[in-house]
Amino acid sequence: MIPRYQKIVFVVLLVVSIVMGTILVRLREQAHDRLLKGEDLAPTVAPAVAPAEQATLVVANDSDGTLVEEAQSLPLPRDAEARARALLDKLLEMYAGAGSLHPVPGAPKAVLQVFLLPVARASEAKLPNGGQLAVVDLAGAFADGHPSGILTESLTVESICGTLRANLPQITEVRFLVDGQPRATLAGHADLTRTYLTADSLASAGTTSNPVPQP
Repeated sequence: MIPRYQKIVFVVLLVVSIVMGTILVRLREQAHDRLLKGEDLAPTVAPAVAPAEQATLVVANDSDGTLVEEAQSLPLPRDAEARARALLDKLLEMYAGAGSLHPVPGAPKAVLQVFLLPVARASEAKLPNGGQLAVVDLAGAFADGHPSGILTESLTVESICGTLRANLPQITEVRFLVDGQPRATLAGHADLTRTYLTADSLASAGTTSNPVPQP
């Protein structure tokens, strides 16, 4: 036979359990209501999209070995390094497209990164913030798939340099890496161990390509 005091304790525990359960359920419902209310009140923010701007791409033409400036309307970020990469992505995308006058196979993320560094040269003192060196890190898959030949490789290098200078005039010099490492040539000919002057590439737009390396 169950003692009376045990029956009382059991009833009390049962009542407490029911009350606690009810409170927990109510608290959970209130928290859920607050969450939904917060979601309803939170403004819907559209993802940031860079505005379209007028850009100049210096495009290579294999048929006559020239570089031609071509206007494009592109969404360009404000950050200079991101802007440089976006410009080069578009340039190399054009080369990989059907009917390209400078056909070069594309590669996912052909331009891995562009780093901008200050240039310590007296000749750049005329620029408000001095000149900048752009270090263009190309993907190994892009370099490995690039057609071999002095003209086609030189045109690619010079069009990259010219495009950077046409849109970011503070970039006066360009160096190249492949997968973050130095590489002797692009595809057997164009020297990637040298520093290229962007002014020479931009000046040659519309003329026969003649990239000028700088030691």
